[in-house]
Amino acid sequence: MKTSKFLMSTIIAATLFCVGCKPNDAAIQAAIQTKEAAGITVAVTKGDVTLTGEVEDEAIKTKAEEIAKAEKGVKSVINNLTVKPASLPVVIADNAALIKNVTDATKDFPTVKAEVKDGVILLTGEIKKASLITLMQHLSALKPKKIDNKLTVK
Repeated sequence: MKTSKFLMSTIIAATLFCVGCKPNDAAIQAAIQTKEAAGITVAVTKGDVTLTGEVEDEAIKTKAEEIAKAEKGVKSVINNLTVKPASLPVVIADNAALIKNVTDATKDFPTVKAEVKDGVILLTGEIKKASLITLMQHLSALKPKKIDNKLTVK
């Protein structure tokens, strides 16, 4: 009888010890969060980790997932991180090329006068409302610094 009570007590203690050794979600989350880059949010539910936020590049996104997978007690990782889009430099047309192209773009609009200075197009004169959209599209495609529209619309 004493032997069976002792065995039962040992089995219960061992079971509780093993369950107690398993990391809980809060501990997993805290451990991963301290290792991750700023801007990454970590959520853990029953050992399943979800990463959210915005990172600078694909390498950081991959590294974050590796860090999460390496943590003890993690069953799976859902990587919902997004990579910030690269900002493209604004291209402004060369002044000499811009002057030539503006002259070509405005030749079909005899009542419009266009001047170019330091990448800025100044429009003066008169134009019909229907023609204004077409002219502005042509001029915008030339990539000026700015279009200063002083046209009178008829």
